[in-house]
Amino acid sequence: MIVRNLMDKEVLDTTYIAHGGAIAQMVLDHRVLKEIGFLACATLGKGKEIEAHIDPMEEIYFIMSGEGEMTVGDDSRHVVQGDAIWIPAGSSHSLLNTGQVDCFILVVASPAWLKD
Repeated sequence: MIVRNLMDKEVLDTTYIAHGGAIAQMVLDHRVLKEIGFLACATLGKGKEIEAHIDPMEEIYFIMSGEGEMTVGDDSRHVVQGDAIWIPAGSSHSLLNTGQVDCFILVVASPAWLKD
């Protein structure tokens, strides 16, 4: 069993700026996972944006707190706490924090190296 806390050194050491706007950290990734790409968390400040980008893997963004405008491909929707957003592999996606507080997101990704 592996248990990781957001304050663990292994998590804090992975802190990076994700796609121009969010402060992100890898909670679990290729270092321990075998069939899941990664589990990451990200904090998106008020008015900040995870800029439009394309990833080679399927992802799920789960809004833990806050709100924003999520765009996947040509579809844009207002998202709030408790929403899970499916992002198909190869789809352009972005998230703009439109709320008054930080938006905290969990991101789960499939391993890009596994193909049908």
